[in-house]
Amino acid sequence: MIVAQRKPFPEIKQALASYPNILVAGCGTCVAVCLAGGKKEVGLLASQLRMSFGMDQKEVQVAEVTLERQCDREFLETIKEKVEQADAVLSLACGAGIQFLAEAYPGRPVYPGVNTTFIGVAEAAGLWTERCRACGECVLAETGGICPRTMCAKGLNNGPCGGMTEGQCEVDPERPCAWVKIVERLVAEGRLAQLESLRPMRDYRKQARPGKVTHRAYLRRYHADSK
Repeated sequence: MIVAQRKPFPEIKQALASYPNILVAGCGTCVAVCLAGGKKEVGLLASQLRMSFGMDQKEVQVAEVTLERQCDREFLETIKEKVEQADAVLSLACGAGIQFLAEAYPGRPVYPGVNTTFIGVAEAAGLWTERCRACGECVLAETGGICPRTMCAKGLNNGPCGGMTEGQCEVDPERPCAWVKIVERLVAEGRLAQLESLRPMRDYRKQARPGKVTHRAYLRRYHADSK
């Protein structure tokens, strides 16, 4: 899932200071799971804004809404009335959702309420770690399901490096070397021979920005639309 963290409150308040009507829009998927932008977080932030502006003796109306997903036009259409009643929107979705919301309502300024950090997993309650960099060239089949480009501090395609000491990373001695973990995993699976061949350099063209993926079943449709 996409992991995000809420921006500092002073930064959020300063961005919205000139608007008398604000809509705080949450997202019920990834950012809700990581406790950054779901319905509960929307309510807390909206209350904080009302209290803070009230202490400044400023009359500011703060409305709330939480969509199932902000990265889906179908759900964005459901908040049209609320957006039109606002002077500005504060989105607590990930960067993709924020951009999609701004694109859907170009007449309203949309401000980010969170910083999108990485694609990760929930390790435990309140703890999320990065596991994927969306490089567009997945090598997990060759590395025992451990991503060297994310889990290795140097992102090495072939490893371990010469700085590894007793199985620990030289960049962070508290952290196990990703390539040692890969070797251990492949040994356990009887596939260590896979590492006898060096992998070619990473093809950065596969991580072109902005990315675009079209399902094969829709290639004809979108190819025709682009003519």
